[in-house]
Parts: sequence; C-alpha cells; structure tokens
Amino acid sequence: AQATWVRHRASSVLQVVVAACSLAMKLNIANPSTGLQKVFEIDDDKKLLPFYDKRMSSEVSGDTLGDEFKGYVFRISGGNDKQGFPMKQGILCNNRVRLLFKKGMSCFRERRKGCRKRKSVRGCVVGPDLATLSLVITKKGEQDVPGLTDEQRPRRLGPKRASNIRKLFNLEKKDDVRAFVVRREIEGKKKKKAPKIQRLVTPAMLQRKRYFRSQTRQKMVIGKKLKEDYTKRLSEYHQEQKELRAAEVAKKKKEKKV
Repeated sequence: AQATWVRHRASSVLQVVVAACSLAMKLNIANPSTGLQKVFEIDDDKKLLPFYDKRMSSEVSGDTLGDEFKGYVFRISGGNDKQGFPMKQGILCNNRVRLLFKKGMSCFRERRKGCRKRKSVRGCVVGPDLATLSLVITKKGEQDVPGLTDEQRPRRLGPKRASNIRKLFNLEKKDDVRAFVVRREIEGKKKKKAPKIQRLVTPAMLQRKRYFRSQTRQKMVIGKKLKEDYTKRLSEYHQEQKELRAAEVAKKKKEKKV
C-alpha cells in the first residue's frame, strides 16, 4: 500500500512539473534605442527552443519567434522563474540555489550595515521553468514591431554629470555645460526643473581648491617651524641637563676632598 501511494505521489508530482513547464512564457523585450519595452506571451515551446540552455548575456536570433521578429537579434538580460525568483549572472545552472549575499552583490539590497543574508536565486541558464525572460534588442530586423520600434519615447531625465552632458551634446571644453542641461516641465506649473550639475568646474570651485591648497601649505610651514623650535629646545634642554649633572659631580668631588 505504501509503495502504491509513493508511486501515485510521484506520478502526480511529475504531472504538476510537466504542466508547469508547458505554461506560456512571457518575453519582456526592451529597445534601448527608442526607450520602449513590450511584453509578448509565447505559448509554443518550439519557438522558445533556441533560447533554452543559453546563458545570460548570450545573443540569440529571434527568427523562430515569428515573421515580425525576422532578422532581430536579442541579448538575454535576465528573467524570473514560476515562483518569482530572479536569475543571477554567474550561477551556471538551470535550477534554484541558496547563496549567502552581502553588500554589492546583485539580487540583494542591504537593509542594515554589514548585514548578510542567505536567499534563493535562479541560475543564469535559460530553461522551460521560467515564467518571464527579459531580452534586449541588439540588432533590428526588417520589419517594425508595433509599440517597440515604431516610435520614440524621449528620456524623462537627462544626464547630471558634466562630462556626460558634454558627451551627449558633443561639446568642447570651452563650451558652457549649464546652457545644455536637460530641463523638464512640471505638470500644472509653468516653471521648469533642472538637475544640479555634478563635477562642474567653476571659478568658485577653483578658488576653493586654491584656498584649500594654500591652507595645506600654511599648515606644512607652521608644522616645519614648530618641529625646528622643538628640536632646538630639546637640544638646549639636553645641554642644560648635561651641565647640571656635571655641576653635581664636581660638587660631590669637592665634598670628598674636604
């Protein structure tokens, strides 16, 4: 009876696994050049076969997904399994593992300083147990995909660092970065909002730098002078002690003679 129950249990578990693997997979496709992304639901496992056993950051042709993706090349950027556990780069397996995470590791956010935590993550190898697979378009095909490549969505926020603003607008060193900062309009208000430019070289910053350097030089000069005075006073003290000892020795010799 027990063997029958075990056999029945194993068969039911196998049926659940097969049913889970046969569910549709969602492809979250992002297009960095337009700033758009769209989710596609794929029911046919045959279309997903080229993605299986591929690792994150691998490039895969999208011809099998349909005629609309002919000529497209995708890069696998991540995904989640049926229970919502994220894929982690560097875990070379297609199942779930428990790792000890610390600050700086992906798939982990430190709640308290120095805190470490053991948690489950999915390996970086694509398999049929994934519910969502994240893809990034690296090469565009012949046809446009509606909602993905047919329109442009401007970036809501522009760069904040001065060097990145120069790179975006191809500016020279003599150009004023403050005139090219990306401003955004606030809904319901007439004024615009702009970020504070980081690492901006201004006359005030140069003056502050010169002031700090002069302060450092003054401290070095004062420290050097104090060291010279200390050395001089120490040598005088040693000389005084030497004379005192010599006077005491002479006094004792005089007393002995008397």
